[in-house]
Amino acid sequence: MTQANIRKVAVLGGGITGLAAAFYLYRAAEEQGIKIDVVLLEGTDRLGGRVNTLRRDGFFIERGPDSFLARKLPMVRLAEELGLSDQLTGTNPEAKKTYIAREGVLHPMPAGLNLGVPTDAEAFLKTGLLSEEGKKRALEEVDVPPLPAGAPDETVGAFLERRFGLEMVKRIFEPLLAGIHAGDLYALGLEATFPQFRDMERQYGSLIRGMTEARKAAQQKNPEDKAAERSIGSAFLTFRWGLTTVVEALEARLREYGCEIRLGARVVGLEKPNSSPAYRLLLEQGEPIDADAVIVALPASGIAGLLEPHVDVSSMRGINYISVANVVFGYDAAGFGHPLDGSGFLVPRGEGSLITASTWTSSKWLHTAPEGKRLVRCYVGRAGEESNVELSDEDITAGVRRDLKALMGLDAEPEFVEITRLRHSMPQYPVGHRLAADAFLTELADRLPGVLAAGQPFGGVGLPDCVAQGKEAAESIVRLLNE
Repeated sequence: MTQANIRKVAVLGGGITGLAAAFYLYRAAEEQGIKIDVVLLEGTDRLGGRVNTLRRDGFFIERGPDSFLARKLPMVRLAEELGLSDQLTGTNPEAKKTYIAREGVLHPMPAGLNLGVPTDAEAFLKTGLLSEEGKKRALEEVDVPPLPAGAPDETVGAFLERRFGLEMVKRIFEPLLAGIHAGDLYALGLEATFPQFRDMERQYGSLIRGMTEARKAAQQKNPEDKAAERSIGSAFLTFRWGLTTVVEALEARLREYGCEIRLGARVVGLEKPNSSPAYRLLLEQGEPIDADAVIVALPASGIAGLLEPHVDVSSMRGINYISVANVVFGYDAAGFGHPLDGSGFLVPRGEGSLITASTWTSSKWLHTAPEGKRLVRCYVGRAGEESNVELSDEDITAGVRRDLKALMGLDAEPEFVEITRLRHSMPQYPVGHRLAADAFLTELADRLPGVLAAGQPFGGVGLPDCVAQGKEAAESIVRLLNE
């Protein structure tokens, strides 16, 4: 095969979306019988994006995300294709309890909650998290009529308040769901964040009925492709050596394929010459790179900055990113003084706490701490409280320890503290974002055929969603090149 027959594809961004896109480019090209060269350009000095595992003294500390949903199969399938199936591990089955703070006291979440939706009325009525009136109003959700077909998008908060009442939103939905995005439920668009809620309202007339039916169906059917067997009976999965395991495996496989990986390669411009090649990428440093096709796997601001000369990027500019911080404490078990009898706790707004949530990591994930040690991870910062992220290391450590003592009675001296500030890391999808993003992708395909955008701005914040986005973009590019 001559050099002229080899097609060159540039992937911009070395996070999980870009890495998955590069990997599946080679897989799809092989299936289609075409030859490609791939160059992956990452603007920072490391691959993985927000995925970042610190391994120290037998501890596995996640500085970014700590797991992914087992029911979303793209990540599980990627692990299989990389030979990592035996590395998958689930949560501790004995650490099922999660707590929510109310007036400085941790209350266990009632059994049967699914994304905050109560499916066990008897257990729900016993909770101390809501008043009797608040519980009664929440269970009346089954009688709330759905909006008519074709109703416009609304905020998550407005939707849930309409169906369950304000107290339920403040005490349970807000700490549980807003924590996923570190956002304000009354600013997040429903269609872009929890579209399954609107689908259930339309199909069943009620989220309680919909969640109950979904649980029954999951118990009865044999999931396709043995998904239940591969999930190890856990709702969440990670890797025994941390999530960075999949980043390392992808990098190794890409290098085997001959992929050119450049770190510190920030792309500052994209040009469309009048003749071949199809596209020219301008770098902040170094010679331009020519490519037949381009996958842009960057945050929304990066996509907007690069493509603004060519398409309307207002949908990308409309996504605000919230800053958060992770504060991880390592302890010796001797004198620790708390049973860690669950997976952690959530803190609603208005509790006066610096901590927004805490994962009892060594209880939830048994592989994360050596024998005789404990690991606790705390979260700081959310919409409206971003200034807390910029507190000094001393102040943020003191504040988090003060909250742990108040909420858990935990006064043990940590052996170490790891603080990670994730600035502008949590996307806030506004009302109408889903339609706006679809319109952006349609215009991009029309104006710049062979340039695809993928990742967080288009398909959710979870790792499996990012992998799916990367794979879909790769397969679309290969089909286009094959034509």
